[in-house]
Amino acid sequence: MVNKLDWYRVFYEVSQHQSFSKAAKSLYLTQPAVSQSISQLENELSIRLFNRNPQGVLLTEEGKLLYDYVDSALNLLSSGENKMEEFKNLKGGKIAIGVGDTISRYFLLPFLESFHQEYPDISFKLVNGTTFELVNILKQGKIDIAICNFPIEDDKLEKITCKHIQDTFVYGNQFNGEFDEPKTIQEVLDYPIICLDQDSISRHFMDEWLARKNLALNPEFELGSHDLLLDFAKINLGVACVTKEFSLSYIEQGLLREIELTEQIPNRSIGICYLKNVSLSLAANKFVDIINDKTNI
Repeated sequence: MVNKLDWYRVFYEVSQHQSFSKAAKSLYLTQPAVSQSISQLENELSIRLFNRNPQGVLLTEEGKLLYDYVDSALNLLSSGENKMEEFKNLKGGKIAIGVGDTISRYFLLPFLESFHQEYPDISFKLVNGTTFELVNILKQGKIDIAICNFPIEDDKLEKITCKHIQDTFVYGNQFNGEFDEPKTIQEVLDYPIICLDQDSISRHFMDEWLARKNLALNPEFELGSHDLLLDFAKINLGVACVTKEFSLSYIEQGLLREIELTEQIPNRSIGICYLKNVSLSLAANKFVDIINDKTNI
C-alpha cells in the first residue's frame, strides 16, 4: 500500500507539471524513477493514464478522472497532517473530562481557566456523574480523564492524587449551644443526619469508617448534591456530613458551624484517573501537568 501511495503522488506531480522531468525535480527523484512509477501504476490499473508527446505528457480521459480522486485524497491527507501539527502545537482539539458538580465547582474551575488562557484553541467537553459512573464511562473510552473522589481500587486505572480533603459535620443556628464541647462521633449520630446518598464515594468512605467502629449512618435526609447538604443544614433540618474544603464559604460567613470531634475523621483525596493502556492526547497530558504543577502533592 505504501508503494501505491508513492505512485499516486508521482502521478499527481506529473499531472501538475505535464512533464516527467519537472515532476522528478519536484519530487527529488530521477526521471527514470518517475517513469517507472507511472508504468507500474498503469500496469496495476491496466489502463493508460498519459499520452506522451515531444512537448511532455497529457492526461488521457481516464487519467483526468483518476486525477480528480487523487487530488481529493492528497488534499485530505494534507489536511490531516496539518491537523496533527495543530494538535502537536496545541492549536486545536478537545479534552473530554468526567467530573462531578461539586469537584467541578470547588476544584476544577481554576485549572480550566488557566489552561484556556494558555491554550485558547483547545475546547472542553465536561461529562457529569458520580465517581462510579465516571469510572465506567472512562473505561468505555467516552472521556479522556476523570477527576473524582478517591479512593478508587481499580488496576486498570492510573491514579494521581491532587488534593487532600477532610470530611466533617456542620450545623445551623438552631443547634447553637449543643456543640460547644467536643463530641464523639457516636454522640453526633444521635442527631438528625443529612448526608450524600449511597451512590457516592464520599458516603462509601464514611460508611466504611463508621463500620470499623461498629457504627452506622441512619440519615434523616440522603441527597445527591453537596450544596444541598449545606442548604439543608443551614435551615436546621439536621447535622450535615460534608467536605470541609467545599464548605468554607458557609463556615466563614457564619451560616454554618463545624462540630469539633474528639477524634478526627481520616482524610481522603481528590485525584485524576485515566486508563493505563491508553495514551493521553498531548492536550490532555498538558492539562494533567497543569493540575499537577499547581497542586504538587
